Amino acid sequence: MAIKCIARLRSRRVVQDQLQTPNEVEAEGGCCWANLPQELLWEVLLRIEESESIWPQRKHVVACAGVCRSWRFIIQQIVKLPQLSGKLTFPISVKQPGPKDSLLQCFIKRNRSTQTYYLYLGLTNSALSDGGKFLLAARKCRRPTCTDYIISLLAEDFSKGTNTYAGRLRSNFLGTKFTVFDGQSPQAGAKMGKSRSSRLANLRQVSPSSNYPMAHISYELNMLGSRGPRRMQCNMNTIPATSIAPGGLDPTTQAELNPYQSTPTSFLSKSASMENSVSDQKNGGLVLINKAPRWHEQLQCWCLNFHGRVTIASVKNFQLVASPENGPAGPEHEKIILQFGKVGKDLFTMDYRYPISVFQAFAICLSSFETRIACE
Repeated sequence: MAIKCIARLRSRRVVQDQLQTPNEVEAEGGCCWANLPQELLWEVLLRIEESESIWPQRKHVVACAGVCRSWRFIIQQIVKLPQLSGKLTFPISVKQPGPKDSLLQCFIKRNRSTQTYYLYLGLTNSALSDGGKFLLAARKCRRPTCTDYIISLLAEDFSKGTNTYAGRLRSNFLGTKFTVFDGQSPQAGAKMGKSRSSRLANLRQVSPSSNYPMAHISYELNMLGSRGPRRMQCNMNTIPATSIAPGGLDPTTQAELNPYQSTPTSFLSKSASMENSVSDQKNGGLVLINKAPRWHEQLQCWCLNFHGRVTIASVKNFQLVASPENGPAGPEHEKIILQFGKVGKDLFTMDYRYPISVFQAFAICLSSFETRIACE
């Protein structure tokens, strides 16, 4: 009932704003609904946020943030970051770290004819019967010396000159090394210090078309053709290794991840350039490696426990955990940070958690689609 009332309020506000002059609207505080009692408004919006916990119903929370400035301010206080709530609400959420307590379940659909990959947030435990909430899309672009995956917020728009451009993944000629680029303009760049704790670099303004390396992915060459799955390593430039420790440093702050920008799809991201992946380890950047599988004698194959999320054996399947190089081994090194696996001909599951974001997880999984004979 409350949601229907809010919808009527928004429609009436639009009609009224069209009839009023700009001076009249400004005299009333910019919105006729801004003068509602704050205690009542807080209680109503809080109940909406708690009741609309999953998509597509959660779209009403987004609608409430667009009513007026006072409503948006309250929603800003109520809606928590994904790492605390485990919910993806606004477009900015794709660049924020995932939940700390559990894996957030997503799935990827591949379109072979257009070389396009679509990422969805899972609404149920079954990806095969789940329509999902669309999050990101990527299109493969082959070039003479490399391959690019253009990542966008829209399923059909992959142009770099718009706010829907999220970033890209670029491979080398052999498809053994990849770089993840953040495509948005950071207001505050973050660069790893020489110690294991991160420190802020100088603030700088950049152009919208800039690309900033935020992760490096490498696959180990297998020139001898030995049996076993691919071996990969991910160097996360913008995430300190201390972020996985109990009470460790958070790679982002709530002040820097304000989802209420003038442009809804504008992101604030921490992106910094590193000379190479070796410097990431020295400067305290988080390093992820694939979890070593075990050989099953009866099945005669390499096995990993995906807890029912993967049903088809594939060389693309992997699980990423924190590398021992990040510090003394502990329980945090056993937690699965990202897992990816095949469940259908062109359907794959992708589950991720803190400290990486869904954008970073998607880019890492895209690297697994590349065919690399030298690594298999």
